Amino acid sequence: MAGQDPTLSTSHPLYDVARHGILQLAGDDGFGRQVLTFSCCRMPPSHELNHQRLLEYLQYTLDQHVENDYTIVYFHHGLDSRNKPSLSWLQSAYEEFDRKYKKNLKALYVVHPTSFIKVLWNVFRPLISHKFGKKVTYVNCLSELRGHLPRAQLLIPPEVLRYDEKLRSLHQGRPPPAMKTPPPRPPLPTQQFGVSLQYLKDKNRGELIPPVLRSTVTYLREKGLRTEGLFRRSASVATVREIQRLYNQGKPVNFDDYGDIHVPAVILKTFLRELPQPLLTFEAYEQILGITSVESSLRVSRCRQILRGLPEHNHAVLSYLAGFLHAVSRESIFNKMNSSNLACVFGLNLIWPSQGVSSLSALVPLNLFTELLIEYYEKVFVAPEALGAAGAGAQGGPVAARGCAAGSRATPVPPRSPPTAARRPR
Repeated sequence: MAGQDPTLSTSHPLYDVARHGILQLAGDDGFGRQVLTFSCCRMPPSHELNHQRLLEYLQYTLDQHVENDYTIVYFHHGLDSRNKPSLSWLQSAYEEFDRKYKKNLKALYVVHPTSFIKVLWNVFRPLISHKFGKKVTYVNCLSELRGHLPRAQLLIPPEVLRYDEKLRSLHQGRPPPAMKTPPPRPPLPTQQFGVSLQYLKDKNRGELIPPVLRSTVTYLREKGLRTEGLFRRSASVATVREIQRLYNQGKPVNFDDYGDIHVPAVILKTFLRELPQPLLTFEAYEQILGITSVESSLRVSRCRQILRGLPEHNHAVLSYLAGFLHAVSRESIFNKMNSSNLACVFGLNLIWPSQGVSSLSALVPLNLFTELLIEYYEKVFVAPEALGAAGAGAQGGPVAARGCAAGSRATPVPPRSPPTAARRPR
């Protein structure tokens, strides 16, 4: 079933649009940008779908992501005379999506374009800025998309998969020969990305905190805490790959050489996203999804309970990271990144399901859980007896499920510098 936004109850005026699953969240691309997919085949006939309400739903959903860099994958297959919006609607839609939406859209992939798309592009060319036009990439088949995005994480409708297979079969009258997948190569002894925490510990003389995490956090603590929009911006593809190569070869990385404070921020997110298993582990995924059903005054206690099930190593690394993010949130008057905004960025980098990707319906609990870790860092990670007679570790103030737009900041607990191996709450 298509993921649905849980904030849209059956009584919500946009629920009848959301339930079709036309718009889906599909994780991050290789540069830390959130990916959204739009599937035309999920659009019902025009007499069953109010296109004005579709536009409102698109704006409602995008408003949760446009403060960060993002990517859209548009699956064109399935758009026909029955469900096709009018040209006047398309024009008004383009005009409705003002600079706020277009500025941080870094790439728009149009999959299986038809002559209609190309005619449409010529019709609207006078209205489309040159800058926006450069963000559009035509993708004729799904194998081409693999060169731009990790296909495994995309929510590709079965209709699109079947259509792509049909196109392949028509190519030269037969399907292309099956390609043999070469066996995976063992990691380099100095490999830092895409390997487990245990591998990194074994290769770094028992050090719990991975070198990439320690170096990026240290640099950002010293030079980036007050940078506006920290963790919201992407970095040059070539730069990210160069730094990954240096780390994987065991060579030194000096972030001063790149002149962009957002580079180490992207590297940190990339490291987390490329772990073979999420830092919060696959096993904790379902437990975390249940956080919204817990009474708000008991949510911090529930967080502590879930974290007790983590391996010692994961817990230590998570404590180190959460302590740093807590420090970032305390500077939100300058960097505009309170705990809620940070949670929107890091939620899907800390936890994802073992199969497929998180749907839109999982965003609220995943982000809420991450926000609790950041906002109530000391109450979640420090043993209750260490917090004094006030019993601060037993319960925390409630954090309601919030959107990702910058807003008022709750007063956090003063941070402590996170230790290499934090003491686990019992």
